[in-house]
Amino acid sequence: MVGCVCRIPLCGHAYDRCVWMYPSGMFTLTEVASLNDIQPTYRILKPWWDVFMDYLGIVMLMVAIFAGTMQLTKDQVVCLPVLDSWQDSSTTQRPPGTASGIGTRGNQVTLTAAPTSKDQPETVVPFPHSAAIGQPQPTGVKTNLDFQQYVFVNQMCYHVALPWYSKYFPYLALIHTIVLMVSSNFWFKYPKTSSKIEHFVSILGKCFESPWTTKALSETACEDSEENKQRLTGAPSLPKHFSTSSEEGSPNQSTPMLAKSSVKFSTEKPVIEVPSMTILDKKDGEQAKALFEKVRKFRAHVEDSDLIYKLYVAQTVIKTFKFILILCYTSTFVASIQFDHDCEPNIKHLTGYIKFKCTHNMAFMLKKLLISYIALICVYGLVCIHTLFWLFRRPLKEYSFEKVREESSFSDIPDVKNDFAFLLHMVDQYDQLYSKRFGVFLSEVSENKLREISLNHEWTFEKLRQHVTRNSQDKLELHLFMLSGVPDAVFELTDLEILKLELIPEARITAKISQMINLQELHFYHCPAKVEQTAFSFLRDHLRCLHVKFTDVAEIPTWVYLLKNLRELYLVGNLNSENNKMIGLESLRDLRHLKVLHLKSNLTKIPTNITDLAPHLVKLVVHNDGTKLLVLNSLKKMMNLSDLELHNCELERIPHAIFSLTNLQELDLKSNNIRTIEEVISFQHLKRLTCLKLWHNKIITIPQSISHVKNLESLYLSHNKLESLPAPLFNLLKLRYLDLSHNSIVVIPLEIGFLQNLQHFAITGNKVEVVPKQLFKCTKLRTLCLGHNCISSLPEKIGQLVQMTHLELKGNCLDRLPTQLGQCRLLRRNCLVVEDHLFDSLPSEVKESINQETNVTFANGI
Repeated sequence: MVGCVCRIPLCGHAYDRCVWMYPSGMFTLTEVASLNDIQPTYRILKPWWDVFMDYLGIVMLMVAIFAGTMQLTKDQVVCLPVLDSWQDSSTTQRPPGTASGIGTRGNQVTLTAAPTSKDQPETVVPFPHSAAIGQPQPTGVKTNLDFQQYVFVNQMCYHVALPWYSKYFPYLALIHTIVLMVSSNFWFKYPKTSSKIEHFVSILGKCFESPWTTKALSETACEDSEENKQRLTGAPSLPKHFSTSSEEGSPNQSTPMLAKSSVKFSTEKPVIEVPSMTILDKKDGEQAKALFEKVRKFRAHVEDSDLIYKLYVAQTVIKTFKFILILCYTSTFVASIQFDHDCEPNIKHLTGYIKFKCTHNMAFMLKKLLISYIALICVYGLVCIHTLFWLFRRPLKEYSFEKVREESSFSDIPDVKNDFAFLLHMVDQYDQLYSKRFGVFLSEVSENKLREISLNHEWTFEKLRQHVTRNSQDKLELHLFMLSGVPDAVFELTDLEILKLELIPEARITAKISQMINLQELHFYHCPAKVEQTAFSFLRDHLRCLHVKFTDVAEIPTWVYLLKNLRELYLVGNLNSENNKMIGLESLRDLRHLKVLHLKSNLTKIPTNITDLAPHLVKLVVHNDGTKLLVLNSLKKMMNLSDLELHNCELERIPHAIFSLTNLQELDLKSNNIRTIEEVISFQHLKRLTCLKLWHNKIITIPQSISHVKNLESLYLSHNKLESLPAPLFNLLKLRYLDLSHNSIVVIPLEIGFLQNLQHFAITGNKVEVVPKQLFKCTKLRTLCLGHNCISSLPEKIGQLVQMTHLELKGNCLDRLPTQLGQCRLLRRNCLVVEDHLFDSLPSEVKESINQETNVTFANGI
């Protein structure tokens, strides 16, 4: 015996899922409950109409299942023969060979049975009442198969007489309902959208429950209460966002504006010190940082397409089309569901009758169910039309946080578009609070505040104090690198003199910097610093030196050009932008006290804006990174310039504009392509020129006219291509520093003895073979560099250099050192650069003298 399987549908109301339980393998309650656990996940993306259509789908599914169950369990049709009064009496006679017949006895129908053999006569049962009522008396053959005949007739008439819609309505309703349910949830299951939706719901839930969201919104509430308090007291209103560089100080600032800014700062202070914002669990802070990064990446991934929106529109259109289709053909066939039907199955040769009267037992119930189904479909269709109206009435591919920006302090929450915007519109239908709390994680101000809190928690005053060092100028210096912002504790280091900020994207200088009364120098390396009004006022009056390193000229803060008491300005970056046609510097005319301007860039000419500084600029440095400097005429206007450096400018000759700088004292033309310096004779007009640096060029010869530059005290000619030295060079009697290293010089002229003031002489890396004795007439020599030459012996007169403190001999062909080195009383072992075996060849008393001197010096130092 084959056992039947009973299937019981369990339908969840959230996802329209039917779980079938089989007796042979039933689902456990835990598995069924796990399906309901999925329900809250996507609830925030199901507006009221989707939820309502889900419930309507469940009701329609129940109607369809109930109708199908009734259709299967109840009898289909019951048919009886129709006795026609107009039928000829001859038709009532049983024709020979008739197998069977149907008759009536009284009010009952009787059948005639066929003979079981040839010898057995037919048995005819008369219908007494039929004659009385004027109907012909039917005859038939008794077969004893009356039940089978009824079943046969019922089955025939069920398929012949009953309309198709009466038979298949429950199954059509079931199919339509399933299609509507599937289309309602298709966008949740489509591979291209399901991952995005799942990711969005996950992030949205975490953002909604994040402690940082609550803290950020509580800060907004504090700001609102502070603003209301100020309105009552008549104080200026609290700004809705942090001040930016574009809104800070202008060239024509007046004293009332500064006073107002100080009041503004005092109103900001309570906001910064809100207790709920200053305490944040480290774990919560890290989770919030991760959420900011997830939201940023999700936005970049979702905003580039509108697939989710299109898919939702498509499924809504399909449901609407399905509703119209169902309503049209269902309303047409609703009248075909009737109780009685006429049937002519053409089986007279089996039953003896042509026409039958059939009753459809379920007609009444199915008609009621169909009407109910049509009513549900109509409601479903109205909801679909409302959905379409909502979809096309509003621009759902754009979402604005304008209301959130107005109600909170996060005025920088960006508007979103495409699928991101559509998902937020869907969330708004559930609860607008979700979008408001989610907007916190789209705000850069919110992220910066989070970073600021975490930063202040990590970088305490004690930790910053450990990073303070003393530089070569014996100044207290603090260098902060790659932080998320500037810790508040920095401004408590009141003795700090130099502050360096490098690669800090949100460097914000608050009014607390006014506590740093010893601060004189600021460094901003790729830090687009924002300065509050009060902080700017302090920097404008106290800052003396500023270093700014940038990628594009637009990154230079505008407040830099308003620091009227600035003495030194260092700008490192691209100033010759093609988009600006010329360097994009603002006017520098307001920097009236600026003395030193350092530009490390790629200029093709000296910017005309720099000429605004001509009357008071003392030092100009241009490091050009290999770009050829073509136009230098504007240099003529800088009459007070005393120090000029033109490095790596691809100069081939000494620019003539330099000869007009009568106050020039030092000229540095390092790392150019200068081959000849015949123009050096013009330097005789520069009476104050004392230092000339022509190193790292391609100079082949020194002209005789070099002797006309009589005031020259320092001459740098290293890293050139010199092979000989002219005698007039040694007529520069004021020369104290002469660097000829790394050339191809073979002979040191005897005239070198004329340089009685020479203190530093370097000829390292040449081809010198003999050291002339005249060199040791320069008794003021303190540094003598003779390394990496071809010197085979050192004259004994080296002992005359009693003031020498540094001697370099390494890299020569020496086989011994003169014992007269012991007479150089200031020479120390660590300043004697020579091979160890040569030093060991010295007499022990000489070595002890040098070592002893060193030890004494160290002892004094200690």
